[in-house]
Amino acid sequence: MNICIYGASSADLEQSYYDRTEEFGKELGKRGHGLVFGGGKEGLMGAAARGVAAENGYILGIAPRFFDKPGVLYENCTEFIFTETMRERKYLLESRSQATVVVPGGIGTYEEFFEILTLKSLDRLDRPIVLYNINGYYDLMKKLLEHTADQAFMGKEVLDLCKFMDDPKEILDYIENYR
Repeated sequence: MNICIYGASSADLEQSYYDRTEEFGKELGKRGHGLVFGGGKEGLMGAAARGVAAENGYILGIAPRFFDKPGVLYENCTEFIFTETMRERKYLLESRSQATVVVPGGIGTYEEFFEILTLKSLDRLDRPIVLYNINGYYDLMKKLLEHTADQAFMGKEVLDLCKFMDDPKEILDYIENYR
């Protein structure tokens, strides 16, 4: 199964975020799953790719051509697809994977997460969606979603469409046993 990872591209995070994301990538590779990601060399995207590569796993990078600059993209992908736009990139990240894991990230990661959650809530796709809650990073996101449901801006059933988890093995167990 190919698993899409959304996450930070920053090289300025606390080391534990990189370590835990690379650990997840290794576990993904050990279990024979492929990685589909935004192609970045740095940040948590790069950490996930390095983890999968350490286990000789399949890595598909997808990035818009304007990111093709020295030092920006992960060079050891099994396959790399260039797109013209970010929208095309997101479509391919979704269509070339069967599950989504959201590691900590910023506004781009949030946007990707909310789009995939919205598509699932509209029955446009059916896949496991997990927020990898490293160091409690997504605790406030969970509270925000609960508040949104409590205030009736979304149905409470939407809360069941994604999981907040912090253990790589449990995340992959959940994905492998999804419906």
